[in-house]
Amino acid sequence: MTSAADRTERLARAALTRVFEPGDEHGGRWLRRFGAVRLLALLTASGEGGGRPQDGVGDRLTEDRLTGVGERRLLGYRARAATVAPERDLAAVAAVGGRFVCPGDREWPSQLDDLGEAAPIGLWVRGGPDLRIWSLRSVAVVGARACTSYGAHMAASLGTGLAERGWVVTSGAAFGVDGAAHRGALAAGGATVAVLACGVDVVYPRGHAELIGRIAEQGLVVAELPPGAHPTRSRFVLRNRVIAALTRGTVVVEAEYRSGSLVTARRAQRLGRFTMGVPGPATSGLSAGVHELLRGEGVLVTDAAEVVELVGDIGDLAPVRHGPLLPRDLLDPAAARVLEALPAGAPGGVADIARDAGTTPDEALATLYELHSLGFVERRGEGWRITAPTAVPDTARRGGT
Repeated sequence: MTSAADRTERLARAALTRVFEPGDEHGGRWLRRFGAVRLLALLTASGEGGGRPQDGVGDRLTEDRLTGVGERRLLGYRARAATVAPERDLAAVAAVGGRFVCPGDREWPSQLDDLGEAAPIGLWVRGGPDLRIWSLRSVAVVGARACTSYGAHMAASLGTGLAERGWVVTSGAAFGVDGAAHRGALAAGGATVAVLACGVDVVYPRGHAELIGRIAEQGLVVAELPPGAHPTRSRFVLRNRVIAALTRGTVVVEAEYRSGSLVTARRAQRLGRFTMGVPGPATSGLSAGVHELLRGEGVLVTDAAEVVELVGDIGDLAPVRHGPLLPRDLLDPAAARVLEALPAGAPGGVADIARDAGTTPDEALATLYELHSLGFVERRGEGWRITAPTAVPDTARRGGT
């Protein structure tokens, strides 16, 4: 049960999400100085923009000043504050099965505090899981909206692979890479979080109505903006800092030089999070931003196992990569030297082979018979040569009988 004081704080913070844009550091600084209840009272104080101060703080308002911004901007804040209706917003989010989470709540992800004065005032959340718990093992997968089929495949593969390993896939629910990553996690029956640049009850983009609905049922939909708020270009950019802060690391799949995905990655770097990139063709403009990231502090990854090796716990190692194992790779060093000493053309004598292999003729001859039994060499008269490849009949090459 929430106490009266907690409820007052919650109402004030919910109201302030309508006053300040995401990441507004002026609002963050004032919030840290005055607290949510007092700040809202200052913004709605009579004689300074309309509204009446809340009980118990009116006699202190004359001592407080909201400094650091121009008069026009302050008037804008006050105009917004005069119209807030937090009870209505809380009822609206509850109607879609959501809630408002703010600092001090058990569900608040404390890593968001790393954003300092740009930290969210609170988060509007749809979905049943606990946001704080899910954020402890989460990875952001972001990238180009107009991605290639390669980008979509890699994003979906990463989403599926991370989900299968028990990691939460976080992204922005946009077209392209974001949507593919979410779908990959959902297809694996895994966990995924969509961080929106609008209200959690607003479907954007429209074409992802079904996807966002599935995320709300199986995962979480999160936003800083209150119910009904619409997306803008700046809100998309500012949303990215929340994706970076919520997760242990960010993977970029296809991004041009000027890309919001790179904003997320660079913010993650500044926050001390892992930053990774999936390489693409050197000739692809959609991979140019990723390659630039990899030339800096970004780490190259190609699958979920490599991502988990970086962001996971000790022992979460990706499998060792190697090329195909050839039969001659299994030979001991002495046998390998004899095999390499055989001439490429006409058969060679035992004495010459022994000299080139650095061994005695008797040892070379014994080794040649071992290689012969394994099918590596064949004897021709007094000489030895590498076994010729089996010829393929012309009829077989032509598909005849």
